[in-house]
Amino acid sequence: MPPHPRRYGDDVLSGDRRRRDRRSVPTVPAELGLVVEVADDGFCGAVVAWDRTTLTLEDRHGRRRVFEMAPASFLIDGRPVTVVRPPSAPSGPLRSASGSVLVPGLRARTARESRIFVEGVQDAELVERIWGHDLRVEGIVVECLEGVDRLEEAVAAFAPGPQRRLGVLLDHLVPGSKESRIAERVSSPHVLVVGHPFVDVWQAVRPSVLGIPAWPSVPQGTPWKEGVLAALGWRTDPQEAWRRILGSVRSYADLEPELLGRVEEVIDFLTAPCSSPA
Repeated sequence: MPPHPRRYGDDVLSGDRRRRDRRSVPTVPAELGLVVEVADDGFCGAVVAWDRTTLTLEDRHGRRRVFEMAPASFLIDGRPVTVVRPPSAPSGPLRSASGSVLVPGLRARTARESRIFVEGVQDAELVERIWGHDLRVEGIVVECLEGVDRLEEAVAAFAPGPQRRLGVLLDHLVPGSKESRIAERVSSPHVLVVGHPFVDVWQAVRPSVLGIPAWPSVPQGTPWKEGVLAALGWRTDPQEAWRRILGSVRSYADLEPELLGRVEEVIDFLTAPCSSPA
């Protein structure tokens, strides 16, 4: 590969400075599901494979690219890192971020008619981060509702049936909530509505992953995300905060079981053998 272009002009100390800079950049062992950004072109993806000198990344759209594991060539949370081969290769089959057996060289299966509906973009991004490999194996597409209030209309337009099943993942699906009442109205043998008890999908990420003791309580009447940011002292907007949260999630072990079980339940429902057409 050609050398990286120089970003600055030459000076007599540039070689020494580069050597000092490289020594100060932390080294991170490659591991499946590790999310990094390529420093040169901004490509961001999860690690799906590596060899002696290269790293294969897969982005949220399923695109894969191979990069040289050069010093300081990747970013994690905006900070330069050097990704290296792990000290020893893992024994047994390789695993995806969800813990399933990784299918090397996967080409996504032709999409099924069945679908998963989630409330918003952030829910979809989190599902993709952990279950993206599994969904491509099974040919399942995730679609955003942009709010639970659209669920009844969306289900009617989808027209579920024995060969066209629908799984729905909702936030804050607890007894007596608006979400639970809507779920009752759309559930059928061909529609499975599940959900987690959290106010927002942010809470499905274990606090320890973010270095916080717990997700803070937000006073009633205060917008939840803004209240969380204020309580944590994060001086940023919700979108940037979400990028920080999502970037910290590397495998199923970083999520709460209340979400893990529900997503697996939906995938099982959509991939179960179809019964005879009604």
